[in-house]
Amino acid sequence: MKRRDFITLLGGAAAAWPLAARAQEAGRVRRVGALVHGLQTRHEWQQRVAAFQQGLERRGWFEGRNVHIEWLFSANKYDRLPQLAQEIIALNPDVIFASTTPAIKALQHETRTIPIVFV
Repeated sequence: MKRRDFITLLGGAAAAWPLAARAQEAGRVRRVGALVHGLQTRHEWQQRVAAFQQGLERRGWFEGRNVHIEWLFSANKYDRLPQLAQEIIALNPDVIFASTTPAIKALQHETRTIPIVFV
């Protein structure tokens, strides 16, 4: 996937938050959970994480200021996804980003109320 396409797609994640929620407390930090079926140390994922953050910044969401992103990586181990999905849900994020169908399935097994944005 090209970086521009990735940023465009992830920009939709910011748009997925209701406008009313954005108008709430100016000082409130939004929480994003990110479940990635991959290796955190791979250069490809490091680039994607950076692109994700840049896309959010262009839309006014800055890590540590008004958004906190909790990244969890499965290290390409399918059997870790259910546990990681539970950990993400326990963080009570406002929205969850998922990278693959197996990650989405694990998350959907744990919640039907937290919005899930996926690639």
